[in-house]
Amino acid sequence: MRHEHYAHTAGQRRFARALEFLPGTLSWSILLGSVVLSFFVPVWVAVFIILFDLYWLLKVVYHIVYLVTSFRRLKENVSKDWLGRVLDHAKFPSIRHLVVIPTYTEGVNVLRSALDSIANSDYPNEKFFVVLAFEERVGREEAQARADQMRAEFGDVFGEFLTTFHPDDIEGEIAGKGSNQAWAAQQAVRRIEELGWNIDDVIVSVFDSDTVAHPKYFALLTERYLHHPEPHRVSYQPIPMFFNNLWDAPALMRVIAMSHTFWMMMEQGRPERLVTFSSHSMSLRALLDIDYWSTNVVSEDSRVFWQAFLRYDGNYAVEPLFLPIYMDTVLADTYVGSIVNQYKQQRRWAYGIENIPFVFMGFLRNKRIPFLKKLLYGSRLLEGFVSWATYAIMIFALGWLPLLLGGDEFTRTYLAASLPFVTQILMTLSMVGAFVAATLSMLLLPARPAKHGQHKFAFMLLQWFLLPVTTILLGSLPALDTQTRVIFKRYLGFWVTPKARKDEVVQGRTLT
Repeated sequence: MRHEHYAHTAGQRRFARALEFLPGTLSWSILLGSVVLSFFVPVWVAVFIILFDLYWLLKVVYHIVYLVTSFRRLKENVSKDWLGRVLDHAKFPSIRHLVVIPTYTEGVNVLRSALDSIANSDYPNEKFFVVLAFEERVGREEAQARADQMRAEFGDVFGEFLTTFHPDDIEGEIAGKGSNQAWAAQQAVRRIEELGWNIDDVIVSVFDSDTVAHPKYFALLTERYLHHPEPHRVSYQPIPMFFNNLWDAPALMRVIAMSHTFWMMMEQGRPERLVTFSSHSMSLRALLDIDYWSTNVVSEDSRVFWQAFLRYDGNYAVEPLFLPIYMDTVLADTYVGSIVNQYKQQRRWAYGIENIPFVFMGFLRNKRIPFLKKLLYGSRLLEGFVSWATYAIMIFALGWLPLLLGGDEFTRTYLAASLPFVTQILMTLSMVGAFVAATLSMLLLPARPAKHGQHKFAFMLLQWFLLPVTTILLGSLPALDTQTRVIFKRYLGFWVTPKARKDEVVQGRTLT
């Protein structure tokens, strides 16, 4: 991690390093402490386990309420005529959309589906300025060939179409999505200035290369922008649904894809907790005020929120759009390859812990943000990463520790005899969350490709029994891996998830 841009003195760098330690230290303390305390004070641990399982049950119910509420709002939004609500707005004629799509080695079929979704959206194509942002480090000739093909197919479709090639030798940058899209946006702004567009009337959307936008996405985005009292103090977050190749993906990857979708749906119901993730939108004015996306971090999608939050003294938020965008489920040529790629993707997402030193040190410097707001946002940020690394392990493994390590004296107690029974009841009741998720997953499934038989629907339901495996193997472990690497200064670079599809046509876009 690089601290040079926010830690200038030796003391500040030492403090930033201590903050890097924080999530990993807390996570390992919880897990190892549970083992040690189970040996010395098993009664305390047993009581804690029961209370924690009860807490988890209540949290599951709490999350289900938001999940169902978000699902209902999602269904409502896809049925509304959002474009009709903005056509008569006085500012609508001047609104433009800058769409930046950074790409690395993705094939033209992936890029084509992304561009097709914009071209076929329920929004005037002449209002789009689309930028395909290529990387020179993959080879200029290869990148140029893909750029030329996309320009031949889409160059005349949108109001403006630009291809950029991010140099690979800019000092202070890391090779990654943030540096690429920042370079592309800077080139686009030069063109916008030549066109004489009003910066305050341009909405920027940054889409991963596999993003397939819902047909009504840009209409809803425009409606929210035009009716928000402070449109430059807000990012706009759709719900990512990893459905583009869902039917072809292995069961473990499908469970994770659905789980991420449901998590984002639950977070949309709690906008005070939302932080930008993956593909999202914001005003060009705000993007210029924070000097574009960070070019030396891995988690630029969430960092951009914290940049704006600090820049505007805490007066910045994320507005949920309750509308989907469709993205790829992790898929490789082999099952093992898919698991490895999923693990690496989770590890990269968990690298969002690099925001903790940036945010906490920013809080110390900025005296204009209310203390209670700092405490609330800071604790949520830290708790989120610690729970990611520990909760699944605690839920499925911690309950046995006092019985295994507590000794004969503890195992003869009534508490020891009751512990498995009580925890089993609480965890069984908690499985209602998996039942609700399984039910909603069937309602959200994209249409079944003809090559998959009817029996595949049964597997789509049965796959939820893999939830304990996915939450530990491909949830807690990669998060713990990331936090441990940071403790030992084994920092990660930006790892691009390979995009693989068995069909030219994406399988998503079910909600219309």
